[in-house]
Amino acid sequence: MNIYQRLKQDHTKQRELGKKILKTSGDSDQRNTLFAEYKAELTAHANAEEQTLYAALIEKPEGQEEAQHSVAEHKELADLIEDLENTDMAHGAWLQKFEKLDHEVVHHVDEEEEDVFPLAKKLIDDETAEHLADKFEKRKAMQTND
Repeated sequence: MNIYQRLKQDHTKQRELGKKILKTSGDSDQRNTLFAEYKAELTAHANAEEQTLYAALIEKPEGQEEAQHSVAEHKELADLIEDLENTDMAHGAWLQKFEKLDHEVVHHVDEEEEDVFPLAKKLIDDETAEHLADKFEKRKAMQTND
């Protein structure tokens, strides 16, 4: 498995979790549990991705702009998550804010798959892409266990 296949697995999980959360209501146990999982997933994924794929892309002059753009989007997503954590789940504003977060997550992962991955495949050889998948897995596990 290479880094692109591994990241797509997470992207699929993130899209599915977002859809499940959108079907919840109020300050329910289900919403709390799903949002905690979603937050942990996004945070661990973003950190590990920055330490692997984006670290490799930043080393390439042609990859720096895309990598920096994606890292900036990770920061925006983290800010949206923090805002959600400070909003009462029972309030209607929470769902509106979550809809914005979910929209931004889907936009981000679509952009990665459509723009970043093709560029990275041109700049990073296949052997490195496989090594990055292993490194990503280890880094993500470390993030999840923290």
